[in-house]
Amino acid sequence: MTQYDERVERQRLKLAAEEWAKVPKSLHIHRCDSMWYETDKSKKDLKKGHVTDVQYYGGQIVRSQNGKQIRTFGKTLKGEELIRAYGRHHPNV
Repeated sequence: MTQYDERVERQRLKLAAEEWAKVPKSLHIHRCDSMWYETDKSKKDLKKGHVTDVQYYGGQIVRSQNGKQIRTFGKTLKGEELIRAYGRHHPNV
């Protein structure tokens, strides 16, 4: 049965990493147009007032304004890249 231990452990890590990717890493309410991920198009959001940016451990940033999601930045890590990021954050796993 030990022949499958590595596969089972890899799947366990993958599932844990996928759940971890959905957890908010930071929350930023602002009206700054100098965020590292801003684009010319997204700077126009700020003319309507403050925005709320939630960055997730999986890499994506979701922007909301007045209770509505209006934009996403980046992409969510997947596969090996996600598992490596999870491992860096949880070194004892």
